[in-house]
Amino acid sequence: MDVKEDSRGLHYTYKGEPSYFTAMEQKLSSLNPDSFSQSVGKILQEKNVKEEFIYIQNDEGKSYFKLALKKHFNFFSLLPALVAVLLCWLTKEPVVSLLGGIFSGAFMLGLYDITEEVFIPTFMTKGAASILLLYLILLGGIMGVWAKTGAAKAFAEFMTVHFVKGPRSAKLVAWALGIIFFQGGTVSTVLVGTTVKPIADKERISHEELAYIVDSTASPIASQLAFNAWPGYIQSFIFVSGVAWLSTEADRLTFFFKSVPFCFYAIFAVLGTFLLSIDKAPFLGKQMKEAIKRARTTGLLDHPDAEPLSAKELETESIPDHYKPHIIDFFLPLLVLIAVAIGTFIKSGSPQVRWAFGLSLSCGFVLALIRGMGIKDLVDGVIDGIKGVSLGAVILLLAITLGSISKQTGGGDYLVEMLGPTLPYWSLPVILQILTIIIAFSTGTSWGTYAMAFPLAMPLSWAIANSQGLAHPEFYMTICFAAVMDGSVFGDQCSPISDTTVLSSMCCGCDLMDHVKTQIPQATVAAVLAAVLWTGAVIVFA
Repeated sequence: MDVKEDSRGLHYTYKGEPSYFTAMEQKLSSLNPDSFSQSVGKILQEKNVKEEFIYIQNDEGKSYFKLALKKHFNFFSLLPALVAVLLCWLTKEPVVSLLGGIFSGAFMLGLYDITEEVFIPTFMTKGAASILLLYLILLGGIMGVWAKTGAAKAFAEFMTVHFVKGPRSAKLVAWALGIIFFQGGTVSTVLVGTTVKPIADKERISHEELAYIVDSTASPIASQLAFNAWPGYIQSFIFVSGVAWLSTEADRLTFFFKSVPFCFYAIFAVLGTFLLSIDKAPFLGKQMKEAIKRARTTGLLDHPDAEPLSAKELETESIPDHYKPHIIDFFLPLLVLIAVAIGTFIKSGSPQVRWAFGLSLSCGFVLALIRGMGIKDLVDGVIDGIKGVSLGAVILLLAITLGSISKQTGGGDYLVEMLGPTLPYWSLPVILQILTIIIAFSTGTSWGTYAMAFPLAMPLSWAIANSQGLAHPEFYMTICFAAVMDGSVFGDQCSPISDTTVLSSMCCGCDLMDHVKTQIPQATVAAVLAAVLWTGAVIVFA
């Protein structure tokens, strides 16, 4: 534990507040790990002894620890996450899958009144309220205003008209728009794909090639330019009791941004699409090479046996007849969002994401009023935007609930007990990467994977860092955090049931499985390179 002492005594920071305690010497502790047994645990549980604070005296002074008596269900502690993954394989439906995981965990815990004992306590938390405010109201609202004013499409069309001169520049515009629409996910894939496709078709760019660029600059860039909804959502899953640099929301947001440079897969994914855009890709899979050659030489944009998904406009435009879209409607609110997020990050060390989105929405709303949009039309646009992200918000709330249930069943404690003392510390980042790839590929969602993986991964990385005496546990946890982030993005990006994978195919007019098969080789190379760098980093620096 990171312990400080003041006039009142010893304390550590717990959820932003000092928590005072009195410590005994380890050998006097009834929870002493060296002499602990199941029979002792049962006796202490009957006596309601749940935790003790101890110190160990050595040549460097005293080291303080918190020993906690917790219950888990052995392998069955992982049942909620396993049920969710299995159901997703069978049903291809994330809502049903998440509900199945929640119900299985609740029944294990004896929480049979699901509404009163599970959903309401979770939905009343600050994390759930933040999701509703940020992802549903603010993000949905600004998307609705942009759709009503035609702002994002006007800006994207401006880019394509003024910069496309051939295949290379068309791909570069697609790549640049993927960067600019750094909110990621469905927003990026829809706007970039539908805008660039007509010009890309004219320049003989294969649909597999375009879909890869669109998909690999969606979630990867959103995790790198994370002045968006991602940090506010993810920070709620990475609290670990007794870890000072994760004790408050501001601390966790700061930790998130410190970890961004170590998300090597996202960096390689974005870099790979850039090199492809300028025709300098060092590695391309066989099918991608064939697709590029086919399109350039014969003009066939799809494989002869392909069954392209519909590429019709996915956004319903309802711009009032009297209103003329202009790029300022997009550019000014986006500038406000970036300026506030980065400005507060520079000033305080963590970005005020809700401020940024709130002021951006207000700016877009007021600007549209000044330019002649009626207030009723704008309110309708906000409501439509909220409707458009409502399913996503439901999935996120269910993911938070599943994460909470997994923590209560003791999944993290079970993994810590089973793997903590024996797992070589250098192997954990790659193990977490593989685990999250499997979960995200099976469920088709990176955000749902975060809810399942972080409550297990963060306590495990902290336990291994301490049990194996690593000199820099914060750096080690940063690498493990990055592995979970990137493994989830990789699995989501390559999953045929992911919304971004499907939308990338639809917007680019590509056969779904052709997109999946031509994307996986490049993505796999990026993932392997990331795994090598993570392993080397923890061996050398942790």
